[in-house]
Amino acid sequence: MTLKDFFTQHKKVAIAFSGGVDSAYLLFAAKSNGALVCAYYVKSEFQPRFEYEDALRFAAELGVQLRVLDVKVLENDCVRGNPAERCYYCKQTIFGAIQKAAAKDGFFVLLDGTNASDEAGERPGMRALKEFSVYSPLRECGLTKAKVRRLSEAAGLFTWDKPAYACLATRIPAGEEITEQKLLAVEKSEDFLFSLGFTDFRVRTQGKHAKIQLPEAGFPRLLAHREEILAELKKYFDEVTLDLQPRKR
Repeated sequence: MTLKDFFTQHKKVAIAFSGGVDSAYLLFAAKSNGALVCAYYVKSEFQPRFEYEDALRFAAELGVQLRVLDVKVLENDCVRGNPAERCYYCKQTIFGAIQKAAAKDGFFVLLDGTNASDEAGERPGMRALKEFSVYSPLRECGLTKAKVRRLSEAAGLFTWDKPAYACLATRIPAGEEITEQKLLAVEKSEDFLFSLGFTDFRVRTQGKHAKIQLPEAGFPRLLAHREEILAELKKYFDEVTLDLQPRKR
């Protein structure tokens, strides 16, 4: 099956849109193949500001309808408590909100940007997608992350080389309660590193300790900016360290 085949069969669709590489290309493909499409962006405590801004920009440039849904995921105790299956409860909350809004708007086929490189298995988030009968056209059509990037570049989409960016909750270890304060500390720390030119990194936390994970190519830059990084991140954390094992995409 190709994406053209998929959208020939499904002419009216709602897309869970994150502003990332995969869902952006899926939104582009839906419009390019003549589908009536509406994108739904969930604005929650787990998404950094730049993802929201990218989503707004992309939808505007593409000329598609975008609905922004404010969802307080931390009001779900099963999410806030951060158990091993947090992603399942979070996806339930998010896709429940999208499905409800989409149905009210007259859209009954819901899609997401899972691609063929994503291992489905029994991952908690994937299980939630199945429960909501969410279609994943990129995966169904055999499009890997690398292929999606190539197609996005060819289409001139600004998202084509955007680094993967998991939600802020992934920075906090399972079992440690998630709070807005902790998420904000991570977001501000990562924003600062972005401002210094770092890419494809993470600031992971444990209590009041932050660990910076970088590709090996980023180590010299970090050493060059060591003092200012420490000064900034110590506004939010008592201890700041560098993971000497390089981060790999």
